[in-house]
Amino acid sequence: MNGASLKDFPLLAEFTDEDREVLVEFLEERSVALGRRLFSEDSEAEGLLLLASGEVRVESRRTGAAESMGAGSALGALSLVSLGPHEATAFAVTPCQVLLLPRTSWRRFVEDYPRTACRLAEAVLSEFAGLLRQGLDKLAS
Repeated sequence: MNGASLKDFPLLAEFTDEDREVLVEFLEERSVALGRRLFSEDSEAEGLLLLASGEVRVESRRTGAAESMGAGSALGALSLVSLGPHEATAFAVTPCQVLLLPRTSWRRFVEDYPRTACRLAEAVLSEFAGLLRQGLDKLAS
């Protein structure tokens, strides 16, 4: 894996090539077989998952919501800065390759590369704000 492989992630759109190369150092590659869980609702979130290839289905028992996500998707981003359980279960609809930025590595990332970590935090918060606006729009209509 190299920094160029991260260019397809919208969450990292504002990253420079140097930022992506730095981030790669902290990512763990994982293969997920068809039908296997990436994480379960109410289990402790361990960090940011970037879906490099494949498709996952995310379902929430609590809300009944369900969505399929493909390559380039980011899951669990808020778990980098907020402790707590997953709000949904994610499982592989196809074989998947994921890149994990564990919360423990995030802390070291922040200390060693604060500028790049700040860019990632801004991207996560921007994505979260967009989702919040969508939810508020649904409530208003």
